[in-house]
Amino acid sequence: MLSRVFGFGRRSFDSLSEQEILALAISSEEDDARIYRAYADGLADAYPNSAKVFEEMAAEEDGHRASLIELHRARFGERIPLIRREHVRGYYERKPDWLVRPLGLEKVRSMAEEMEAQAERFYIEAAKRTSDASTRKLLGSLAAAEKSHETLAHRLGEEYLTGDARKEEDFAERRHFILTYVQPGLAGLMDGSVSTLAPIFAAAFATGDTWQTFLVGLSASVGAGISMGFTEAAHDDGKLSGRGSPIKRGLASGIMTALGGLGHALPYLIPDFWTATTVAAAVVFVELWAIAFIQNRYMDTPFLRAALQVVLGGGLVFAAGVLIGSA
Repeated sequence: MLSRVFGFGRRSFDSLSEQEILALAISSEEDDARIYRAYADGLADAYPNSAKVFEEMAAEEDGHRASLIELHRARFGERIPLIRREHVRGYYERKPDWLVRPLGLEKVRSMAEEMEAQAERFYIEAAKRTSDASTRKLLGSLAAAEKSHETLAHRLGEEYLTGDARKEEDFAERRHFILTYVQPGLAGLMDGSVSTLAPIFAAAFATGDTWQTFLVGLSASVGAGISMGFTEAAHDDGKLSGRGSPIKRGLASGIMTALGGLGHALPYLIPDFWTATTVAAAVVFVELWAIAFIQNRYMDTPFLRAALQVVLGGGLVFAAGVLIGSA
């Protein structure tokens, strides 16, 4: 464990021979091609045009690898030393696709850009460490290929990701995000913020005891969160509706429900009753406007209508809690 953290047992880049540098470049290109193909497989169903881009980028990496192998064969023969990224101290790392799932468009695009930038820096440094003219020329060409705006990633982006195709894929990604996280999370936040208003403020005005009120609010919030989470997860497996993983939706709904209730329960940790109630009322106001903002931002609900619905509904529940608690 410590050897991995501190780099013990690894070679420094400066200690590599020219043959080992070529071997490292070959294995790196092979790994990058496999990662791009894994990205293509992960995106193929939902984003076919972007999947084509990564398939062609993998083919580009295969071409780089073939050129490096030919150079190694000409200079050092058929036997390529086994040296990989994890054998070199300070060398950049790659995460396999199964560690970064789910694969979102923006995530894989940014990761691909980072991969190209890292590969460019490697080839620049590798070219500095070789004295053979043909090797320096190839490494320099590969560095330019990773950097150039005319490389395959950009050309293919123009070929496959036309304006309409990119809009369609971006819309599909946004829709998936809304259905999986925003919609259940918003439902949870509304339920947690509004449904707990009456019991919390009723307990507050009935007892005048901030600690007892906090316990009521805590139990109501956590209970509602568990209930909403399980209900959302069991409601739909997402296969036919396209709403995504039920576990993710359940977590989004349950966590936001609990947070919605805890927002105005936590102020009752303040010992002074009226101070705690004032802070709790202010938190409720912020929660209700946050719900209206999310509805407007992601659900395309006109802001004034969303605000009227949420604030009016929340205000009625709040008033009901105060009246019942004061009776």
